[in-house]
Formats: sequence, C-alpha cells, structure tokens
Amino acid sequence: MENFIAKHTFLVTGGAGFIGSHLVDFLIKHHAKKVVVLDNLATGYWHNLAHLANEPNFHFIEGDIRSYTTCLQACEGIDFVLHQAALGAVARSVQDPFQTHEVNVQGFMNMLRAVKTLPVRKMVYASSSSVYGNTQVFPQQEDKLGQLLSPYACTKYINEIYAQIFFQTYRTNCIGLRYFNVFGPRQNPDGMYAAVIPRFIKALLQEEQAQIYGSGEQSRDFTYIDNVVYANMLALMQPTETLQERVFNIACGENVSLNNLWHHLNQFNRTTQPMYYTTERPGDIRQSWASIALAEKHLGYSPQVYSREGLWQTLAWYKAQSVVV
Repeated sequence: MENFIAKHTFLVTGGAGFIGSHLVDFLIKHHAKKVVVLDNLATGYWHNLAHLANEPNFHFIEGDIRSYTTCLQACEGIDFVLHQAALGAVARSVQDPFQTHEVNVQGFMNMLRAVKTLPVRKMVYASSSSVYGNTQVFPQQEDKLGQLLSPYACTKYINEIYAQIFFQTYRTNCIGLRYFNVFGPRQNPDGMYAAVIPRFIKALLQEEQAQIYGSGEQSRDFTYIDNVVYANMLALMQPTETLQERVFNIACGENVSLNNLWHHLNQFNRTTQPMYYTTERPGDIRQSWASIALAEKHLGYSPQVYSREGLWQTLAWYKAQSVVV
C-alpha cells in the first residue's frame, strides 16, 4: 500500500472534516507524492490539519465545490480523488433541503465533470447508509433499497445514480462507499447536528444525562474511522474499471442499539449515568445493519476495528484532550 501511495498524487475534498482529515493523515504518513485538500471550512476545521502545515507534500485550498472552476483547478495534476465534501446530517437536510442539495448534488456534479475533463484515474466518493431508508431487508444489501426518508438520503442516492451514468456513458471510474455511522477521534460533539457517539461521550465526560431521540431501540452499524480509511485505500488500489458494482457498504456488520451504546460507554468509563428520551426526529431510520459481502469480494475489505474496541479508543482520545469536550 505504501508503495502505491508514494507514487501518486491525491485530492481530498472536505479534507478538513472528520473523515477527510483522517484520510489526509494516512496519505501523508505513507509518503504520498502530493496531497491537496479542498475545503471551504464550513463544517471542517483547520485545526484538524494544522499539524501538516509544514509538510512539503501537503497543499491546502480554501474553496467551495459549488464552484466548477475551483474543482477543476484542484484536480490539476491529480491522479486520484477522495471526495468527502458534503453537508452531512439528516436533521440539517430536513431543516434546509435546498442548501443540502446545492452542496451535495451540484458540488458532486462539479467534481464529476472535473474528473471527467482531466486525466484523473479514479474518484472514490462518500455515500451513506441513509440511502436504505425504510428497507426491511437485513442485513442491508447494496441492491435492495427502501423508500428514502430524508433530503440528505436523496442527495446521496442521486450521486450514486450520476456516478453510475458517468461510468456507463463516459467510462469515468468512480466508486462509491456507503458509510455506516462513522465515529472516532476528532468528530465534533457540538451543535444541533452532532453525531450520536460524540454527543454521548460529551455528556458522559460532563456528567450529564444522554439525550436519546425516540425509544433508544433504534440500531446502527457503528463503524470506526480506521475501517473507512482502509476501505478508501482499497478502493483506490483495486482494479475496479471493469466492475459492474460501483457502490459498496463500508461497516462492521454489527447491530448496536442506542441504549446499548450508552450502556457500553458507561461500562468503559466505570459510571452509571442516566439518559432521557425525547421525541423521535423526522427522517431518522429505524435500523441500520450492513452486509459487507460485496466489499469483501471486490475490494478485499474487512473491518480492522470493531465497534467495542473503537468506542474504547474514541473515549480514551476525548478523555486525553487538554480541554474537556
């Protein structure tokens, strides 16, 4: 893997965000020829990348994927694109579907156009388990979708369709990874759109009750960040040009309820803090549990860190911070 990375140049859109910055770290650690980050710092943070500022093979562009010119300039001289830039959070998309569409769909189209125009070898892009909607097929398989439940899910599914069409029509080599509830160090615990694990950890460390939307019996296939980084690297390296499958679940194949998640975190922290329940949020899916058979077969993917170990590592990281989150 290191030999492959060292020979090539990479663009990471959304590289100042949680997932993107971990990808950038991995590429720099393994001596990538050049790593370019494109981020408008709307939901990403420079402090996620500040430790790389003096690396000679690191270059940061503050710009927006809603500008095609910016996307085209960022792709110049690039071999591979890791497209992570998006407006995340189901709840945000319900509040403002128009901005979510503009960033996630128009921005994605700009990147597709740039990749098609320039001699970029492949784009690996972030899709989402939200595209499964209200499916009743478990574990969830890539070709068996339910009804979409949110504008965010809609944008991610539209991206998958466009990527497939660009492959069929122009042979643009794009691979989509459907992430399942990614978590780990650096994930922002603040704000109304924060993901559940950093929110729970913040409550735990501040000795507060955890807020759970709904009954807490809704379940997720929680996926530690190292698994996502690994999957992206595999998708870059594998010869996928002839594959008919263009999108893959990236998860652990586990099914953990939010109630059990809070229980596990209390066990790790040796506490028994309570939680309280509030109204279920519109657009949230009831159950998330992935089949990873397709990724195993075509990408050589397998989970590197399962959820319990990942929770332990994540809690330890937050506890080690100099300022309590």
